[in-house]
Amino acid sequence: MKLSILDQAPISSGYTAKQALEASVKLARAGEELGYTRYWIAEHHDLPGLACPAPEVMLSYIGAQTNKIRIGSGAVLLPHYKPYKVAELYNMLATLFPNRIDVGIGRAPGGSAEATTALSENYLQQVWNLPSLVTDLLHFINDDYIPANPHATLSATPVPDTPPEVWLLGTGKKSAILAANEGLSYAFGQFMSSEDGKGIIDQYRNAFKPREHGSGPKIILTVSVICAETTERAEEIALSSLVWSRQLEKGNGKKGVPSINEAKTYPITEGEKQQLEMQKQKMIIGNPKEVKSKLKELQAFYRADELMIVTISHSIDDKIQSYRLIMDEYSK
Repeated sequence: MKLSILDQAPISSGYTAKQALEASVKLARAGEELGYTRYWIAEHHDLPGLACPAPEVMLSYIGAQTNKIRIGSGAVLLPHYKPYKVAELYNMLATLFPNRIDVGIGRAPGGSAEATTALSENYLQQVWNLPSLVTDLLHFINDDYIPANPHATLSATPVPDTPPEVWLLGTGKKSAILAANEGLSYAFGQFMSSEDGKGIIDQYRNAFKPREHGSGPKIILTVSVICAETTERAEEIALSSLVWSRQLEKGNGKKGVPSINEAKTYPITEGEKQQLEMQKQKMIIGNPKEVKSKLKELQAFYRADELMIVTISHSIDDKIQSYRLIMDEYSK
């Protein structure tokens, strides 16, 4: 089973954005050393506690400090941008780091309404146009417009020997059907979806139209995981992420992911305790054997080709240790 990393570049309480981005580099390098297949970094805009609005900048930095792990966006929020510019950026990355670049495409705004307006005044219209935006991006990346197309003489240079691999990311039927119609690989965000994930993935698989002979549906399942030497320690580490989610909902999470001690002393109402328990149901929290067992169950249930793990903790050392324990357990 392939295992990969999704990094949201969270800022921990008491730390700076620069330190958070440096932690992302450390995580990518650790992921490569441990044998993870991919490292993707997310795009967010003016969201409290998240440090990366420009994955392409971080990918150039991370690519220069790694050697073989695939690196990519999770995701480029395409409605904000012109496909040609996105193709130029990722073709350039694929030229610098051959056969290592992924382009994950998403449709979410990635931030507040004010940030969305500042980025793209016609965002909603571009969401409706996403199928055509994806089609244009694929033509630019593959450099294969038909001669009659107005863009036929235009190349998204530099054109790499191996084009970036394009994935569509999503949590619902629209993204699944779009990925299937375009013959794209699909990454399903199980950790943030409240819909029938298996039904969505089955719909993608059944509707898949190959872009080229011999290609077939390919699925990444993205899961939220906290692993530690003991279940008790994993629960303790996870509390930081759980409390932070409540803080963000109440508008007071701007200091970033709280430390374990801060999370333990944060006042939580009975109603919030129930919400936390519901949120934990979307996560995998435990010791290595427990985590592996639950991951294997999810992989079998969804018939995923690859599992991508997102881990939020206050300490980068706890985060890397979580990824290390998971890979060590899978290697047995």
